[in-house]
Amino acid sequence: MAQVKDRKPITKLRDAPWLKVRLDLGKRFHQTAQALGHGDALNTVCVEAACPNRHECWSAGTATFMILGDTCTRACKFCNVKTGKPASPDPHEPKQLAEAARTMGIRYCVITSVDRDDLPDKGAEHFGLCMDALREAVPGIRIELLTPDFKHQEEQAIERLKLRAPFIWGHNIETVPRLYQTARRGSSYEGSLRLLRLAGEIHESIKTKSSLMVGLGETQNEVVDVMRDLHAQGVRRMNIGQYLRPTRQHLEVVEYHPPEYFDELKAAALEIGFKVVRSGPLVRSSYHAHEDGE
Repeated sequence: MAQVKDRKPITKLRDAPWLKVRLDLGKRFHQTAQALGHGDALNTVCVEAACPNRHECWSAGTATFMILGDTCTRACKFCNVKTGKPASPDPHEPKQLAEAARTMGIRYCVITSVDRDDLPDKGAEHFGLCMDALREAVPGIRIELLTPDFKHQEEQAIERLKLRAPFIWGHNIETVPRLYQTARRGSSYEGSLRLLRLAGEIHESIKTKSSLMVGLGETQNEVVDVMRDLHAQGVRRMNIGQYLRPTRQHLEVVEYHPPEYFDELKAAALEIGFKVVRSGPLVRSSYHAHEDGE
């Protein structure tokens, strides 16, 4: 893999001008915000995870809905979603989500969630109910899931969701194995790989996808090794982006990588055999998902 030579590590945000985001607050942005109830009726990962692409996506009339509440049972040190004891799942949420998607004119919907280790099925059936409601409200809608790992309930989750094929099944590997105890305590690298492998095996119309963030101190070789592990599990879609520290209580950024570094990683992923690769400083899990969902 070709590498940029003599590259000095960038450790200050002010020295990474490519991370500045141009805000688009046009009519479509406000229409999307209104359809989402300004966060009152529905949660979006756009808001809860402080996504830097929110204005771009909302201005295009797209959003990633976050179901099962806004409180996670885990406390990953990179994530801006709050942690604590969640409320019981809202039985009205599938209908609310479907109505928002219909109002927004969404034809490609991404659904994600917090971790719900408090629920017996980790929230799998609620994902299914949301998919059913979406398809009833918007015939022909295409769906992408971005699920948690369904810790110790992977096979049961797959049994619940496989009947809803076709869809894209996304689950984020997030970082390299060496950093899991630092960034993803309570999660398992091997468990995430297992979920992706099993999900990709259950039905030919279910395609798997994963995402990886860089800038936490991992090496380029470690990133490439993760790519190889994902590819070995049948994953053919991948997103790679820069980790950005949400608050002072979260992990510090070790390095801000320039755009050419992400070009290198994309070239490596394509060489390994990935079919769809989004790689860039501001790329996130669902970035331009509607363009890559075929």
